[in-house]
This record gives sequence, structure tokens and C-alpha cells, in this order.
Amino acid sequence: MATPTTERWTSRFSFLMIGIGAAVGLGNLWRFPFQAGENGGSAFVLVYLLCIVVIVYPVLIGELAIGRHMGLSAVGSTKEMAVAAGRSPWWGLVGGIGAFATYMVLCIYGVISGRVLAFAFAGFTGTYVEGAMPAVYATPLRAFFWQTLFMVITVSIVLRGLNKGIESFTRIAMPTFFVMLVLLSIYSLLNGSAGAAIDYLLSPRFEELTPAIMLAAFGQAFFSVVVGGAAMLTIGSFMDKEANIANDGLFIATSDTIVAMVAGLMIFPIVFQYGLDPAMGMGLIFSTMPLSFLQMPAGSFIGGLFFSLAALGALTSSITMLLLAAVAVEEQLKLQRKTAVIALGAVAWIVGAISVFYPHLNEEIDFLSGQVILPIGGILIAVFAGWIAPREAMRNELSGLSDTLFTIWCFIVRYLAPLLVGGVLILGLSARF
Repeated sequence: MATPTTERWTSRFSFLMIGIGAAVGLGNLWRFPFQAGENGGSAFVLVYLLCIVVIVYPVLIGELAIGRHMGLSAVGSTKEMAVAAGRSPWWGLVGGIGAFATYMVLCIYGVISGRVLAFAFAGFTGTYVEGAMPAVYATPLRAFFWQTLFMVITVSIVLRGLNKGIESFTRIAMPTFFVMLVLLSIYSLLNGSAGAAIDYLLSPRFEELTPAIMLAAFGQAFFSVVVGGAAMLTIGSFMDKEANIANDGLFIATSDTIVAMVAGLMIFPIVFQYGLDPAMGMGLIFSTMPLSFLQMPAGSFIGGLFFSLAALGALTSSITMLLLAAVAVEEQLKLQRKTAVIALGAVAWIVGAISVFYPHLNEEIDFLSGQVILPIGGILIAVFAGWIAPREAMRNELSGLSDTLFTIWCFIVRYLAPLLVGGVLILGLSARF
């Protein structure tokens, strides 16, 4: 059996910032607005919120509980807990599938995040040009430079270690992120079409619900909070044994949801004010938003702030993605963590570099990881927490739940989450293909 880690987050504040940082990222600032725009606005948001409350939060605290109880990587925790319960060691694949899905996301994350860095630079240097890609990102080689820069920053932070690197960075980055988000949202609501944005995001339009929209909303919820991707399981392995998982998990899920909604209220007032199409997909952020910044007072500076905000969110997520993969490789292959970090960072950089020159690869990986593997990972984690993990161990870890709430939690992870997510996954994929 692998030896449980003795590393710990130094405070509850650090853990919460790291947990929120892992969840909050481009999934909120980039993916949520364009997914909402492509999938009917409020219909998508309604299913997204229901999924967070009914499915994602219970699975999230299950991941944290498994991670803290075992103190191992995602693979080691699920494998050793299954063996301790008299089950097959092949249950380690539950953590492995989630870790693989998250690592796939990291591979394309560097490309998209590199573009975010480039657009922030273009904003602060006043080089947005109407109708054209900023010069700093106008060729594949320049895109490759920014992707490389983002991955170098990510690897450098993780190489500094759990406390001196990841924790120190996140304790500064996340409060800065929240301040910037609030200020930009206030600016957008005051200077954009606030009423149209609120109506678009919050007015119920049940007739627009389809299996494809439900799948997109479920995929976004899992993608955003990285449930099913083993990140929370890995973060949980470094938790203090006295921490209240139920309360801390609720704080993380709630914070992530608030950020996603506020991000929508930051972006859509500008979208409607300048007559942009909310269903443009990724182009909403990287094509039309910069054009709208050109029409605003001090628009280039606002654009620079907007993309700097996105870059901060991207970094707080990418360092966790790399950490979880490195911890698993360190444990399973008996490598030094720094060696694992460099090797995995290099592979993610290479895959990302390939996708710079073959952009459709990004879309395929995004769909496969975000709307297929992560939901499947969520189903497997739920099944593992409900049926494989010893009930007494889970009850001890989730002592913050009352007996009634724990019984409800067991019902959700055993029955409701697997059946509901599985049903939506099948319906959504059949509708897509």
C-alpha cells in the first residue's frame, strides 16, 4: 500500500481558496457564458443550477471525503479504499479515469489560456484592431509562444511545492480575482444592457429544454466544479483532519456557482448593448468582446482587465490540474514529484502545441472531456462513494451532515446521481449523433 501523504494545507482559508481556485476558471468566465448562449440562456442556467445542488455538491463532498480518508492520489485513494473494503483493486480506475479527463482538459487549457494572456497584453498595449485578431496572436507561431508562456508559468508554480508554490500563489490570486470580477461586473451592468442580460439568464423558458441542452448543462456543471475529474479528491488528500467537509464543500460549490452567474452578468450586458450574438460560442469571448471594448470609453484598458481576470482564473485551475496528475504519477510510478511535474507539463505543452496548428483538436478534446468523460467520471465517483467506500468511513468524514442529511446523501450518490447523469448522457449523446 502506498504511504498516505503528510503534507497539509496550512489553513482553512488556504484550502478554500485552492478549492475555489480549482473550480473557478475558464469554465466560469469563458465556457459558461458561451454554453449558456448556445443552449437557450435561462433554460441552460436552470438545469445547471439544479445539477449543482442535486448532483454536483453531493459528489463533490464525496470526493473530498475519499481523498482525506485515504491521503493518497486519485488512483491510490480509490484503489486502496476498494481493497480495504474487500473489493477489486481495479476500482482504482475510477480515480484514474477522472485524473485522465482532467489532464486532457489541461492539454487544451494551455492553448486557450495562452490566448487569454495574449488578449490581456493587447488590451493593456492598446493593440486591439477592429475586425482582426490582435497582432500578438495573429499567427500560429505567436499563439504557440503564448501557450508556451502559460504552461511555463503553470509548471513553475507547481514546482515550488504544495505550500510555497500552489498555496502561496492562490492566497493572493483568488482575492485579487474576486475584486476584479466585482468591479468589472459593476462596470458592465452600469454601462451595458443590464435588463436584457438578467432576462436572458434568469427568465424561465422551459419550452427550450432539450436532452442536448440538459447534457450541456450537466457537462458544464461537472466541468466547472471539476467534479468527476479527481481534482477535489486530490485536494482533499491534503485537508486537515478536523475540517468540516460538508461546510467547506458547500462553500466551494456555492462560490463557484456565484462566480459563473456573475460572469454571465459581466459579459451579457456588453453583448446586448452592442448587438452581439450570445450564441456565437467561443467567438463570443475572443472575437466579438474585443470589438465591443473598442467602442467603450477606456475600452482597451477594460479589455485588458477582463482578460487578466480570465488569466488569473485559468492559472488557479491549471496548477491544480497539473498537481493531481503529478501526485498520481509520483505515487504509482515512484518518481520524484518535480520529475513528474516537468514530464507531465511537457506532454501537455506538446499536445497543446499540436492543437495550435490543428484547432479542431481543441473542440474535440473539449467535447470528449467536458461532456463525456467528466460526467462518466462523476457517475463512477458517485457509485464508488455510495457502494464501494465503507459506509462507516464516509460517515466519519462527513460528520458535518446530520443523520438525515447523510441518509439523503447516500441516496443521491447511490441512485439519483448515477441514474440521472447516465440518462441525460445517453439522451444527449443520441441527440447529438
